[in-house]
Amino acid sequence: MLYVGDQQQTVDFFVNTFGFVKTTDAEMMPGVRWIEVTPPNGQTAIAIHDAATFDKQPGEGAYLTYACDDIAATVAELRSRGAEVTDPVEEPWGTYAKVTGPDNHEIQIHQKVA
Repeated sequence: MLYVGDQQQTVDFFVNTFGFVKTTDAEMMPGVRWIEVTPPNGQTAIAIHDAATFDKQPGEGAYLTYACDDIAATVAELRSRGAEVTDPVEEPWGTYAKVTGPDNHEIQIHQKVA
């Protein structure tokens, strides 16, 4: 669950930047939308909620991490789509980069270990 300042901006970010699919967009209660986005071929969804409705601050919610096969190629692709992405960092446990989303959510991308 991510609490955001602008649901549509966040949905657009996940759909246009990461290639996710909006799988649910329904009225939860009058004036409140329940929106979920799902990675391509994924089985886990992210629920994107309006922070103010739930007495939360934009930026609260899950810390997301996704795996990829090639970190350099993924960073280049995300940057080409307009995302703010750090350079890859190599650690003993793996290589990762961080993407900054709307409301400053940090999304980590790590390269799968072979």
